[in-house]
Amino acid sequence: MCLTGVDYFSTLGYQPGIAALAAGALSPVATLLLVVLTLCGALPIYRRVAVESPHGQGSIAMLEKLAPQWWGKLFVLALLGFAATDFIITMTLSAADATAHILENPFVPGFLSGQRVLVTLVLLGLLGLVFLRGFGEAIGIAVLLVGVYLVLNAVVVGAALLHVLEASNVVVDWKRTLTFRYDSPLAMIGLSLLVMPKLALGMSGFETGVAVMPLVKGDLAGRIKGTKRLLTVAALIMSVFLIFSSFVTTVLIPEKEFEAGGKASGRALAYLAHGFLGDWFGTLYDISTIAILWFAGASAMAGLLNLVPRYLPRYGMAPDWTRAVRPLVLVFTAIAFAITMIFHADVEAQGGAYATGVLVLFMSANVAVTLAARRQGQRRLMYGFTAIGLVLAYTLVANIIERPDGVKIASFFILAIIATSLISRATRSTELRVTEVHLDPQAERIVRDACGEIHLIANEPHERDQNEYNDKRRETWLNHRLGSKDPIIFVEVTVPDASEFETELRVQGEDRYGHHILRIESSTVPNALAALLLYLRDRTGRVPHIYFHWAEGNPMVAMLRYLVFGGGDVPPLTREVLRQAEPHLERRPHVHVG
Repeated sequence: MCLTGVDYFSTLGYQPGIAALAAGALSPVATLLLVVLTLCGALPIYRRVAVESPHGQGSIAMLEKLAPQWWGKLFVLALLGFAATDFIITMTLSAADATAHILENPFVPGFLSGQRVLVTLVLLGLLGLVFLRGFGEAIGIAVLLVGVYLVLNAVVVGAALLHVLEASNVVVDWKRTLTFRYDSPLAMIGLSLLVMPKLALGMSGFETGVAVMPLVKGDLAGRIKGTKRLLTVAALIMSVFLIFSSFVTTVLIPEKEFEAGGKASGRALAYLAHGFLGDWFGTLYDISTIAILWFAGASAMAGLLNLVPRYLPRYGMAPDWTRAVRPLVLVFTAIAFAITMIFHADVEAQGGAYATGVLVLFMSANVAVTLAARRQGQRRLMYGFTAIGLVLAYTLVANIIERPDGVKIASFFILAIIATSLISRATRSTELRVTEVHLDPQAERIVRDACGEIHLIANEPHERDQNEYNDKRRETWLNHRLGSKDPIIFVEVTVPDASEFETELRVQGEDRYGHHILRIESSTVPNALAALLLYLRDRTGRVPHIYFHWAEGNPMVAMLRYLVFGGGDVPPLTREVLRQAEPHLERRPHVHVG
């Protein structure tokens, strides 16, 4: 729960101030609506995600299963763009808010005044250095930071509530402001609904809550039950703090202090801590807030380091170095530097982008659980999730219209991810791309009975009748003078899903019309044939031969067909895969084309 809370609870550092800027005197009302959306919307969604994805893969993995082939891959890449926006902005926004707490502290040297961007870059740089050296004992650190932070927040909010009780005029003034500005309670609720999307960053952390599922003790059922409890407890704790912190900051802090340059800008609760409990306690609160905000950035970095290697290398859409931690840390740190300088380390300016990333992930989770409920015939749940989805969709669209920065940043990430992914996929397409080769008993018998050299004839299956195989045998004799007495084996590859990158070959043997046939399903034809040839060489100790006929057509079109559909001009591509996989010419299987 504390690993989740590092991301979730740390938003208390800036959420009350952002809420006050967005909603003004209506901040407590808008926050209450946000809490209702959290408990009645986000929480049920992610409790269901925990059931459907108990190994911590989250809603993106659920949608990946529901949308196979290339459309599914492109959809996942788009979601990864929004997830990257969420995680990167978590790093930059948390570091910027930590900077606000540092610079507003009365004990900080004066020469740091006005150095907001520089201090934020230093914090991000330190975060990158920690991950370059390795990051361990995260759970213990998270428990300590979150425990201390929640206790200090409870003290600050409690002291503020006591002050409200002692100075009841502040509540009277707040009510007078509401009645003066708004005609009726319905008008207040309506306007609160309009500004609520700006507060959506107060719902972050649920995706992290699902990601930590593998750390929950117990069997699968126990893990699901524990994760549901984790999500529920975290949501309840945060809801209580959001309601009370929004109320006390709204009634006790002058509106002008929330604006840029004000003493409560990005640090509303810290402002109250210094004002009601003294600078020493306020400094302790600042240190705790800075630590958890910095660690929230660490949590986001860990999320990115977990997310990218899980998908892109598996899709063949990233170089192998992206499986390593340190190069990725350097890339993400550089991006965080750029985002910080673009937004001038402004907490409020980054809030919209952060909320967009959070809401898109919520929407993807909602779509995933709605489809899962429909597939399992749970109509009531499906209708309930659909209703929640409509509310989330409104919140997302309103946030995008009001503050399109999130979509701009996410679009940049999506375009960058798709462009680099497709380039990487193209450059890596002639790798072997086969992890293992397994033969069924019939295929084992065919290979075992092959005496002398093995001659394979590549056949693209159509009718699979006797005429097809006889015609292919005759064509091979005409093109290659492979006689009727030479033992031959037909090999046929079909492509059910060309979007997969690495596959495990399961070879099925078959005797048909007096011919031996090996049948394979793979994501690409040339790579599967090359892998089979290398396997047969290692299995028999003899270098096998394979026979093709030249294909007709434009070679560029054939290359595109290979990249997209797994076929294309098979003979030269098979030879190229073999050339890369086996550098020694005398051990390389022979490819004959005629």
